[in-house]
Amino acid sequence: MKDVEGFDANVPPSGTGCVECEEAGGWWFHLRRCAQCGHIGCCDDSPAKHATAHYHATRHPVIRSFEPGEEWFWNYATEELYASGPDLAPPASHPEDQPVPGPAGRVPANWAETLR
Repeated sequence: MKDVEGFDANVPPSGTGCVECEEAGGWWFHLRRCAQCGHIGCCDDSPAKHATAHYHATRHPVIRSFEPGEEWFWNYATEELYASGPDLAPPASHPEDQPVPGPAGRVPANWAETLR
């Protein structure tokens, strides 16, 4: 993975939740972090799929899970999964007390039906 482009280990995450969902009052299932610019977006199981949209808009190829205890990376350009990779600027995940799905108060009661 050391030869993969698309990393800036000095850039902190953009926040603790999906940037676009926060702006629109939406909700997310899991969060992903752009390894190049720190953008936090929601995963493809989330209603809006903002992490993938960020890749398409910027061509920043690599994301890392922004979930507590997860260290994997995904490369959109090559469709490769990496079990681990370089350390990025902290924090490595959203706060452990932040609910999944989240954020609290915006997740519909029938959220699980959206995963089907």
